[in-house]
Amino acid sequence: MIDQTVFENKTAAYYTLGCKLNFAETSAIGKQLLHAGVLRARKGQKADICVINTCSVTELADKKGRQAIRRMIQNHPDAFVVVTGCYAQLKPDEVASIDGVDLVLGSEQKLDVIRYLDGLKKKDKGEIITSKTHRIRTFVPSCSADDRTRYFLKVQDGCDYFCSFCTIPYARGRSRNGSIADLVKQAEDVVVRGGKEIVLTGVNIGDFGHTTGETFFGLIKALDEVEGIERFRISSIEPNLLSDEIIDFVAASKRFAPHFHTPLQAGSDAVLKLMKRKYDTALFRHKMEKIKSVMPHAFIGVDVIVGLRGELDDYFDESRDFIESLDFSQLHVFTYSERSGTQALEIDHVVDPRTKHDRSKVLHDISDRKLRSFYESQKNSVRKVLFEHTRHGNMMHGFTENYVKLYTTYNPSLVNKITTVKIGEYNEDEMAMEAVFVG
Repeated sequence: MIDQTVFENKTAAYYTLGCKLNFAETSAIGKQLLHAGVLRARKGQKADICVINTCSVTELADKKGRQAIRRMIQNHPDAFVVVTGCYAQLKPDEVASIDGVDLVLGSEQKLDVIRYLDGLKKKDKGEIITSKTHRIRTFVPSCSADDRTRYFLKVQDGCDYFCSFCTIPYARGRSRNGSIADLVKQAEDVVVRGGKEIVLTGVNIGDFGHTTGETFFGLIKALDEVEGIERFRISSIEPNLLSDEIIDFVAASKRFAPHFHTPLQAGSDAVLKLMKRKYDTALFRHKMEKIKSVMPHAFIGVDVIVGLRGELDDYFDESRDFIESLDFSQLHVFTYSERSGTQALEIDHVVDPRTKHDRSKVLHDISDRKLRSFYESQKNSVRKVLFEHTRHGNMMHGFTENYVKLYTTYNPSLVNKITTVKIGEYNEDEMAMEAVFVG
């Protein structure tokens, strides 16, 4: 039995790295501690508890995790320090060896943090509590609000795909999800809290349904009926799981935004095979063309990785040409990072760092041109924008339903309010289009 009186009048500081799913989960941890009586530490206040939720998608992510842990320990020298997240699951001994870390929690334990805090007694060496990958089975719901007026609703966790370059299935376990009924209730709770926009998050959200026998299509149909939410956005979804049925539904839906984000990873079928992806370039092209055929104004973000082992010059040229030929809005370019335990390490040809850098620059240049072209295509159209509360000098920013970033002079009455505007000229300083008010 946990003596929760130990948490009374205590404060906690949180730091999150990585994906929006991590941010949603940190929010859930914060709510659990708050329920036990732990308040969030104010800026500059020394906290009694520190929680660092880490990422491990690349070697750089691991490095940032170590830096964040040490910085939190320095800023809160007497705090009980808890480290969780993918880095903690994959390399717990490495994390526990950092001086000042008290507790390392794996993916199965992270959302039940209270039971492991042991009276907040500082330890001589970090204690490790993790589970083997095949025992990571729990789905714990979480929903967070970021500082930009959106809510992030976790609908799914884990992945069964085991792509050759990726450690996520080892860090987060097998695919699992909440029920449609429970997720609809969480969306309705966001309405009560005044939220206008929800982003559906997960590791492989299109794979929704393993736990409950439901489908992702069934989920979005149910969420589309939630009164009070102005917009839902679908976060990254695998192209082989982005069915034509889903695309057609979004095109006709009341609340789902014409905004898609889907990983290509490589525009070469040879490299896709090396990656052990579940589609080819022909399928990916079909999905892009299908979206644009029913929603010409849709924003499409695409993930791509450069420098995988085995990515020969000809393969990269093929990938670049394929990417150039697609009608998308923006690339998210990642440089391949070797991860221990992955199958990609068995591939012979290693791409040198300079070549990786050059290839990344080529794709970033394509992305910049595509984004500017998409923005220009939206000029003079009338859209609905949700302005965010963050102030940028004398300006504020917001996004249209099709994810065009807009700016206007700061006006607190516009925050978290859907406003109809006309899209004006692009402003280099704001990196956004002007919001021209109509009517």
